[in-house]
Amino acid sequence: MTRNDDTLMLRALRREPVDRPPVWLMRQAGRYLPEYQAVRKQAGGFLAMCHDPELAAEVTLQPIRRFGMDAAILFSDILLPLASMGMELEFQDGRGPVLPKPLRSGADVDALREIDPSVDLAYVGQALHATRAGLDDEVTLLGFCGAPFTLASYAVEGGTSKSHAHVRQLMYREPNVFERLMAGLAETSGRHLAYQASQGAQAVVLFDTWAGTLTREDYVRHALPWSRRALEIVGDAAPRIHFVLNGGHVLDDVVAAGSEGVAVDWRVDIADCIARYGDRVAFQGNLDPSILLGPPELVVERTRAILDAVGGRPGHVMGLGHGVHKETDPACVAAFVDTVKAAAPAGVGRST
Repeated sequence: MTRNDDTLMLRALRREPVDRPPVWLMRQAGRYLPEYQAVRKQAGGFLAMCHDPELAAEVTLQPIRRFGMDAAILFSDILLPLASMGMELEFQDGRGPVLPKPLRSGADVDALREIDPSVDLAYVGQALHATRAGLDDEVTLLGFCGAPFTLASYAVEGGTSKSHAHVRQLMYREPNVFERLMAGLAETSGRHLAYQASQGAQAVVLFDTWAGTLTREDYVRHALPWSRRALEIVGDAAPRIHFVLNGGHVLDDVVAAGSEGVAVDWRVDIADCIARYGDRVAFQGNLDPSILLGPPELVVERTRAILDAVGGRPGHVMGLGHGVHKETDPACVAAFVDTVKAAAPAGVGRST
């Protein structure tokens, strides 16, 4: 498979000068789009879409057709590797992901199977190929997976949790069991990302939704080593973007973990991040997703404020600080993307 390694997105991740920052959104394919809802109804559910390469490709392409983002992130889910490892996985309306038999003991952890992504997650590779066939060469195709701590949180809690009490109990009371779990998940995450790179993903994202709930001490001890291991497995197969939600207090450590890009949420100053670390990594972000719930003129105003603060410095990928809310008006996504695409090179002025 031939691919363009000189896209706007990839140049930004290499911190090369670009005329404007590339733009894409976490969860840019999803429930806020009527065309997505139509495909989900046709498929009969979320997991059915994930497992069908043609449907996964279709919903990946939908926002690109409608809005013209610079990158397409494959429609999939971070928990699919857990299902391949032997855990039962359901998606329930109004509740989200549920793992009915969570891991609560050493025996549970030891029962997880080691997977080969090229076999157990082959449909992800097929979806990447189908998506690439529908993309313009200038659009960067992204793969992704969940970071080890986030996968552990879901696996031990049995779904989304506010307190993360069970995973913390395992972490503090049975550190040997917890480390066996994290070691296995690090290998799974890294291999899954590397497999996606081998199947056409031009860059990959490691999402850590829950590690930001840890203190810095616990993050450095219990989460960071395993994220670093996952990134090491990918190596130079593709540029890596590392995202820790609510991770401003561990930013030093995330930057040092070994990725080409770091995504930050809306609670940090991205211009300050670039000033402090821009000679080491590119930065992605970071409009508050809730701004897209307001009127388009507010979206334009806040988007321009971030662009002005960054000032055209290299190494910036424009995006949200997290995913698109399902209540978002597509017109506000269009306002966001169009504002970024209208941005002029630093010092030249902006088109109106």
